[in-house]
Parts: sequence; C-alpha cells; structure tokens
Amino acid sequence: MHTRTLGRTGPAVSALGLGLMGMSDLYGPAEETESVATIHAALDSGVTLLDTGDFYGMGHNEMLLRDALRGRNRDKAVISVKFGALRGPDGAWLGNDSRPEAVKTFLAYSLRRLGTDHIDVYRPARLDPAVPVEDQVGALAELVRAGYIRHIGLSEVGADTLRRAAAVHPISDLQIEYSLLSRGIEADILPAARELGIGVTAYGVLSRGLLSGHWTPSRELTAGDFRGHSPRFQGENLEHNLALTDALGKLAAGKGVTTAQLAIGWVAAQGADIVPLVGARTRARLAESLGADLALTPGDLAEIEAAVPAGAASGDRYAAALLDHLDSEK
Repeated sequence: MHTRTLGRTGPAVSALGLGLMGMSDLYGPAEETESVATIHAALDSGVTLLDTGDFYGMGHNEMLLRDALRGRNRDKAVISVKFGALRGPDGAWLGNDSRPEAVKTFLAYSLRRLGTDHIDVYRPARLDPAVPVEDQVGALAELVRAGYIRHIGLSEVGADTLRRAAAVHPISDLQIEYSLLSRGIEADILPAARELGIGVTAYGVLSRGLLSGHWTPSRELTAGDFRGHSPRFQGENLEHNLALTDALGKLAAGKGVTTAQLAIGWVAAQGADIVPLVGARTRARLAESLGADLALTPGDLAEIEAAVPAGAASGDRYAAALLDHLDSEK
C-alpha cells in the first residue's frame, strides 16, 4: 500500500486508515471475533494507521485493539487516540475535559488499556471550551517530551484554533469529517491546515453508510445505532441523499468500481495531505475499501462533482441534541 505523511511533522502512514469506533459503539452491535480479524486483515494488507478513542465503548475499543495487536509487531502500527469526551454509564454525552491534569490521567489509562508504552498520535476529541487550546497543547507537548506520545493531533476544530495550537507545538494532523456530502472544511479549515503544514485524517468518508451503495430506505436500525436519529437518514432527507448516491453509483459502474470505492477515492484525490479513514467492521467491507486506490483524472473528478455537488446533502450531520458534543467548532 502507498504511504502518506501526516503533515510536515507527523509520521508516515498507510494511504488509507482504519477507524475502529464502529467495532465498539454507536453503529449497533459488532461481532468481536470478526472485528479482530478485520484489524488483522488490515495490518496484513499494509494498513498501518489505526484510529480509536478512549470513549468508544468506554474503553472497550482500546482493549479490542490491544487484543488485536497481541503477538504483532507494535512498531508496524500507528495508533491514533482521541481523548477527553465524557460519558455516563448509560452512554450519555456529558461534555469534554482537557484540563492538563485530566489529559495526563486519560493518557495513563489509555496506555494501560492498549498495553503499550506510547501512543503515536494523541488528540483531544473536541475542544474543551473551559481550557484555552494553548494550555491543552502545552500539556500534550509535555507528554511528547516525556516520550509517552509521539505526535499531537487535533479533531474537529476551526482555522483560528489550528493557528493558535500550531504556535505552541507542531500539529501532525487534524481529524475531521470530509466526504462528498460533508465539505464544510474546504472554505477555511483545509486552506489553514495546508498553510500550517498540518495533515488531514478524514473520517466519515462514506457519510456513515449513505455513500456506501449498500444502504436502503427499508433498513432497520438497532437501538444503539445513532443513525436512527441522524437527520440525513430521515424521511425526505434520506430519499434525497440516496438519489445522490445512485447518481454516484452510475458513475462508479461505468468505471468498473463500487460506489464506496469511488467515494473513498474522491476524498483521497483531494490532496496527498489527506488520509481517508474507513470504518469497516468486517473483512468484506475492508476488502472493498482497499480497492479504492484509484487514479482519478480531472475529468473523473468533474463528473463526480456534477453528480454530487458541494452542498447537495439534505439534513444536518447530527441530531440537535448531539451537536454540542459531536459537531465541529463553530
């Protein structure tokens, strides 16, 4: 697999990363044996970037990754961890905590759950409005100097925050949603990241399944799947968004690839400084995603743009009740 570098100062990683959240949380039940097998298949295929969060399943996701890496060469994996999101025993979102003492505590627990002595990229999941970003990055810089983390990342922040953070310590990458249906970063955030030499790890590249080509209006969701409350998956919004997916699917068929592969390939084609994260939970879905290494021409990109133009999605990314905890910086 080809590699890309996370910004000017970050590590070299596989050109496609694996996001592990759905193996523990928010997308309904997942089969643990298949999850571990999928991580193994990813590593065997050359995927090195593995993304998790300490609040995915309240620690379960990190322990799952520990189990998957047992007996493997730890240095072959680039582990990216998000921290700071607070959750109750019922899974409720309770805010974010990035006080310097909390940052060190979260890290200590993550190192233990992961069974490793360092984390490659460590990042606050969302901004803590009570703590200046300079203080958050300053605490992380201390941990870099101590050898507990290798690189500092950020997640879902705006251009001004990127600049303030980068003035304290080099930032390897910004993790943020980016897909054909979610293009809000293009106006200000992506240009700022490029100005500062910060890479982008793009999650949601299939818009949580909408752009996969596998979604149907009749699909029933379990109680634990937050898409059951997501505006883009409701009523007329869903019909509109699936029509966009159908248009993309027709282009994909003409190129001999799947809808998902074309959607992932489009994100990868937006720049060598962007690494798509795919949330494959099974080996079959992973295999499909690995086929997204496409050489898209300017003509191809123009056709895709015409089929799914910027701003074409119907509905917000999240339900209003989750916006304060999950949406990007305003």
